[in-house]
Amino acid sequence: MTRLRSAVTAPVVALAAGCSAGPDDEPSEPRTPSGPEVAAATPTPAGGEPVADDPAYDVALSEPTEDSYYPEVGDPGVDALHYGLDLVWQPRAERLLGDQTLVFRATSDAPRVQLDLSDALTVRSARLDGVEVPVRHRGKDLAVLAPVAADQRYRLDLTYAGTPEPVPAPSTRSDVEELGFTIDEHQQAWTMQEPYGAFTWYAVNDQPSDKALYDFTLTTASPWLGVANGRLVADSGDDAGPTRTTRWHLATPAASYLVTVAFGDYDLALETGPRGLPIAYLTPRGEDSFDTGLRSAPAVLGWLEERLGPYPFDSLGFVVVDSTSAMETQTMVTLGATDYATSPATVLHEIAHHWYGNQVTPSDWRDLWMNEGMATYLQLMWEAEQSGEPVDVAITRVADYEAQTRRDAGPPGAYDRDQFAAGNVYYGGALLWHAVRRELGDRLFWRIARAWPRAHDDVSTDRETLIAFWSREAGRPLRPLFTRWLTSPTTPR
Repeated sequence: MTRLRSAVTAPVVALAAGCSAGPDDEPSEPRTPSGPEVAAATPTPAGGEPVADDPAYDVALSEPTEDSYYPEVGDPGVDALHYGLDLVWQPRAERLLGDQTLVFRATSDAPRVQLDLSDALTVRSARLDGVEVPVRHRGKDLAVLAPVAADQRYRLDLTYAGTPEPVPAPSTRSDVEELGFTIDEHQQAWTMQEPYGAFTWYAVNDQPSDKALYDFTLTTASPWLGVANGRLVADSGDDAGPTRTTRWHLATPAASYLVTVAFGDYDLALETGPRGLPIAYLTPRGEDSFDTGLRSAPAVLGWLEERLGPYPFDSLGFVVVDSTSAMETQTMVTLGATDYATSPATVLHEIAHHWYGNQVTPSDWRDLWMNEGMATYLQLMWEAEQSGEPVDVAITRVADYEAQTRRDAGPPGAYDRDQFAAGNVYYGGALLWHAVRRELGDRLFWRIARAWPRAHDDVSTDRETLIAFWSREAGRPLRPLFTRWLTSPTTPR
C-alpha cells in the first residue's frame, strides 16, 4: 500500500439449495465463457473439478500462525491451498452470488473447520468432500461443522449470496477508513483489504501467513467486466449477450490481502514489458487522464529490475477504481482514480512490493515494515534520481516527519495496532534500510536485497528469519542495527 500525501449469532443449520436468480437483465448464475481460451496451468484434472490431493497444490503449502496484532482474523488450523471463486455481480440489485471451492490442508485434528466470512453474505449450501455438512455463522466466523484430521487435505464447496459490506479499518488514515468489498455510486465494485477484509466477499483464512493459489470466474452485466489477479485466460466479450464472463488464473500463491476483484465499465489495453512480460491496463471507459502515469510501468519496472533482479511473476496489470489509495495486489495492482495514486512514483512503489511483500510476505502484521520500508526506500531513491539530488538529501528531508510519526504511532517494528499503515512503518522502514545500506556499502547491500526474496520465494516469514539471513549474507551481526531502528521509541541517529 502506498502512503499517500495528502456480534450476531446465527443458528446451526443443515444447508441446501443454491443462489437465487437475479433480474432478467442481470446475470443470475455463473456462465461458461464462449470466447477463446488460453491454456493455464491450473491444478485440476481434465474434467475441471479440483482434486484435494493433487500434488500441484504442494507449492501453496504454508505453516499458518495466529497473528499477534489481529488474532481475531484467520485460523492456524487451516492451510488454504487453492480458492476457486465463481462470482456473479448484479449491479442493479447490488448483489453478489458466489460458488466457491476451497482445497485446504487441516493442520491439526479438529471437530470443525473455521473460516472468515462476513455475515452480510448468507451461506446457502456447504459440502465437504462432496458430502453436505451444516455450518454455524456468527458474525464473521464461519464454522463448518465436520471433523478433520491433521495433515489431511479436503475440498470444501460453498454457495452464498448477499450484498457485501466493507468493514472498519484499524487505522487513522483517511484513505483506508474501510476495508474489503466496496460499491461505488454507479454500482461498480472493487476491493482493498490490508490487513484484512477479504472475508467481506469470500470465505477465507484471512491472514498473511497462509498463501494459496487462485482461479476466478467473474460474471456481470455486459459490457462491464470482472477483473482479478493473474492472467486473463478467457473473455466472453462485451457483445455476447446481456452478461460478460471473464476467467483469471493466478499461477503463484498469494496471501488473502493481496487478492483483488473489481467489476466495472473498463477499457482494457495491453502491452509488452521487459522480456516479453504481458502488462494489462484497465481504466474507466473513455477516461485517458491516467494513461501517462500507468504507462510508466515498463520503465520503472526496468529500473527496479536493475536493483532487485527479474520481476518474479508471469504477468502485471493495473486496475483503476473509485478510491484515493493504492494497493500492491499481486500481479493486478489496484490504484485509486487520482493523479497521485496513478503517478509513476506510486506505480513504482506498488511494483516494488512484488519482491518485498508479494514474493516474500510477512507472516505477522507486526512486520509490515518489511514490505513498506523497502518499497518506500526504493521510491525515495527513484524520486531523488529523477530530481537529480543525492538520496541522502531525500532521506534527510523525511527524517523529521519520521520522528513525528514514530512518536505518534510507535516504532515501525512495534507500532500501535490501531494505527495500521501509518507513516512510521513507511519512513521508519526506509530509514532502516538506508542505515543498513550505509553499513554494508552499495555492492553488498544490493546483492543481499536481490538474494532475500529469491531465497524465500512464495513464502511468508518473519523478522527473525530476515535478520538472520541478512547477517549471514553480510558476514557480520546486524541484529543490533535492525533492533535499534525497529523498536526504539525515538529515531536513532
